Amino acid sequence: MGAVTEARFFAASSSRDAAVPAAWAGPETMSRDALAALQLERLRATLANAWANVPWQRARMEAAGLHPSSLRSIDDLRRLPFMVKDDLRANYPFGLFARPLPELARVHASSGTTGKPTVVGYTHGDLERWAELMARSMAGAGVRAGDLVHNAYGYGLFTGGLGAHGGAERLGCPVVPISGGGTERQVALIMDFGPRVLCATPSYALAIAEVAEQQGVDLKKSHLAVGMFGAEPWSAAMRSEIEQRIGLAAYDVYGLSEIMGPGVACECECRDGLHGWEDHFLFELVDPETGAPVPAGAAGEMVITTLTKEALPMLRYRTRDITRFTTEPCACGRTHLRILRVAGRNDDMLIIRGVNVYPSQIEAVLVGRPGLAPHYQFVVEREGVLDRLRIEVEALPGWPAERYAEAAGDVRHHVKSMIGVSADVSVLAPGTVPRSQGKAVRVRDLRPKER
Repeated sequence: MGAVTEARFFAASSSRDAAVPAAWAGPETMSRDALAALQLERLRATLANAWANVPWQRARMEAAGLHPSSLRSIDDLRRLPFMVKDDLRANYPFGLFARPLPELARVHASSGTTGKPTVVGYTHGDLERWAELMARSMAGAGVRAGDLVHNAYGYGLFTGGLGAHGGAERLGCPVVPISGGGTERQVALIMDFGPRVLCATPSYALAIAEVAEQQGVDLKKSHLAVGMFGAEPWSAAMRSEIEQRIGLAAYDVYGLSEIMGPGVACECECRDGLHGWEDHFLFELVDPETGAPVPAGAAGEMVITTLTKEALPMLRYRTRDITRFTTEPCACGRTHLRILRVAGRNDDMLIIRGVNVYPSQIEAVLVGRPGLAPHYQFVVEREGVLDRLRIEVEALPGWPAERYAEAAGDVRHHVKSMIGVSADVSVLAPGTVPRSQGKAVRVRDLRPKER
C-alpha cells in the first residue's frame, strides 16, 4: 500500500460525521493473508537495504546465513539474532544508518541519561510515513480534520512532540505546539483556544488537571474530547482518573524512537487493544528469558522489525515491553493485530525479595484509592542482601493529616494482598512528589551499582 492509498485514506477519513474512516478497504482492513504477503515483500526490501548499506547489519546476516534473496518466509527472519538498545549505543552516533547524513531530513535521540543516547535518523520518506501512521492513529481514535490539537508532548530530540505534530497536520488539524512546561499557561490556552484534542504523557495530563483545579478552572467545561496519551506505561486506573478530571476520552498511543516514534500502534474508538500497524512493522512476541516465541494468547516481550524505514532499518529489535497480542477481529473492522495494553518493561521490572513487580501494578493499586492523589514514586534500597521497596504517594488536598497513617496502611495491605510483596508506604503532603513535564520518573533506585 503506497502513498496514493494512504492519501485516499486520509481524505476519506476527514468527515466528522463518518463513524469510521471510509477507506477501510485499504491498508487497515486487508485480509490476514494479504498482510502477510505485503510483509514478506517489504521485509525482503528492508533486508536488502540493510545488507547493502549497513555493514554491521550485513555482518549479522552473514553470520546467521541469511541473505535477502534467500528469504522464503517471514519465519526465516528468526534465524537472525535480536537487536538491543546497546547495539545502537555501540554504533553511536550514526553507525547503523543506511543513508549518509546529506540524504537525511532529521535526527532524533534519546536523553542518554543511562549512557550514550540512542540516535535515530529519518529520510524525507520516513517522515512522510511517520506522519501518515500517526494521522491514521489519530483518525482511529476519533480525531477529525479541523479539530484543534493542543500538543503538550515535548519538542526537540524527543520524538513525541514532532511526531504528534506531523500526524495532526497530515490529518488536517491545526496544532497548538505548546510543548511541555508552563502548565498555568497550558490551562489558560486550553480554555481560551478551545482545542478538541490533547496530546501529552499521561502523567503530564494529570499535572495539567491538578494546576487547573488549583486555579479553580474546570477542564470538564472545556472543548477537550479526545486525549492521545503515550510515552510511558499507564494503568486502567490512571486512564479513569484522567477522564474523570479532564472530561475526555483517553486513548493509548504506542511508539518508541528506535522504531519510529509515536504511532507504531494506537487504540481505536473501541478501546479494545492497540492496533499495531502491520503493513509497516513486523511484530513478534517472545519469552524474555529464552527468546523463544510464546504460545498464542500468552504474555511476552514485544520484538519489532521495521518494514518501510529507509534511514534506520531495525531488524528484530527487543523493545523490553511486556504485553499480549490478539488477531481476533476487532469490532471496528480493522484487521491488524491488537496489542492488549503494555503492562510494563522487563528492564523496569523490580525484583523485591523474589517477587517480580511492575510499577504499573502498584499504580493500579494507588490510583483512585481514598485520600490519595495520583502522584507517587517508588524508592528501591538495599537492606543487607535483600532489596526493600518504599512507596511514596501524595495525599489529596484537604485530606486530614491524622489519616495519613490509615491511608498508608490501606495501601500496604492491598499491595501485599494483590501483588504479593511487602512495602513500606509513606503518605506525603500535597505537592511533595516532583511533577514531570515529560516522561514521569516513577522509580528511584538507590541500590549500590553493581561493579
